[in-house]
Amino acid sequence: MRVDPNLLIVFLAVAERGSLSAAASQLDVTRSAVSQSLRRLEDRLGTALVVRTTRSARLTEAGERLRERLAGPFGEISDALDGLVDATEPTGLLRLAVASIAERILSGPLIAGFARSYSGIKIDVTVTDADIDIVESGFDAGVRLGEVVEQDMIAVPIGGEIRMMAVASPRYLGEHGCPEHPRDLPRFRCIGWRATPDTAPYRWEFDEGGQAFTVQVDPQITTNDPRFMLRSALADAGITFAFEETFKAHVDRGELVSILDAYMQPFPGFFIYFPAKRHMPSKLRAFLDYLRAEAGTVGLPSGAD
Repeated sequence: MRVDPNLLIVFLAVAERGSLSAAASQLDVTRSAVSQSLRRLEDRLGTALVVRTTRSARLTEAGERLRERLAGPFGEISDALDGLVDATEPTGLLRLAVASIAERILSGPLIAGFARSYSGIKIDVTVTDADIDIVESGFDAGVRLGEVVEQDMIAVPIGGEIRMMAVASPRYLGEHGCPEHPRDLPRFRCIGWRATPDTAPYRWEFDEGGQAFTVQVDPQITTNDPRFMLRSALADAGITFAFEETFKAHVDRGELVSILDAYMQPFPGFFIYFPAKRHMPSKLRAFLDYLRAEAGTVGLPSGAD
């Protein structure tokens, strides 16, 4: 059976993005054009492939089978084409999934400078703390702590070592005292962090004599926004815990007090990670090269090209 390959490309875009509108944006066509292409493909095959709703598109069983059969061959074609055009100006949509605690590394001058240097590349950054599969979700790369990067990914350090810090306001410590050891923390009011509403609050991590350990506090206030944690601590709500740079300026001004410093050691920080491919897309290679040139901390490992 002969089928127009363009219809298959539209189908894969819908399967990847999960909605007709998102697929239309990716392909730079109208939503109506995507819908018409899907209808033509379904008519040609004589079966429904996608269940449409106003906001999303869900694959039928037949659609799932078709996606599985097409993903490999079309992926190889895409990789091959990317490899052939490496010598030309990189173009396309670069999709990045960035943990909220890491977005400050990329936002601002780095992304702005990259956009100026590569006008043919569009950049879509999703800031999320959800545990997502970047390949399944259609991202080119992600940025998160190295300890939570999947082992089958290529991971490259970015931004250098980081350190955690526990802080509270002088007024709170004056009224409630200061914990002498991290294991004293459950007796104090704490402001905690969690990735998503359905996950447990983050266990605070410490080091004593080279031995790492965690403390499970019972936060009175929990949020997924470090800025909310900071403002709450400044308002005397309790002790909170995050990356040093979140609090350092306020500690230097005396608005917050750093506590339990002896139990905080630097550790490898954030990594940009991506799936191993025979041919790295030129848009991703350009981004890695730009980060390496600007930050001086990103290197492309051997075998990643």
